Amino acid sequence: MKPFPWAAAMGFGFGVLRLAPDVFWRMTPRELAQAVHAIRGPATTPLARGELDDLLARFPDAPRKGESDD
Repeated sequence: MKPFPWAAAMGFGFGVLRLAPDVFWRMTPRELAQAVHAIRGPATTPLARGELDDLLARFPDAPRKGESDD
């Protein structure tokens, strides 16, 4: 199990929502999650490796001007 991301939660609560500490610490995790969802939108799942490989094959990076392709 991953530990709770306290630094990110506090940064969002204090920095983005500008909550007073007593208000932040009275929030439930579900309330905080809803606030994050309201600001950032729904969470997205990262690409699976196969999906990334497919995109890389379909849209390869072109070398920058002056860089070799080795």
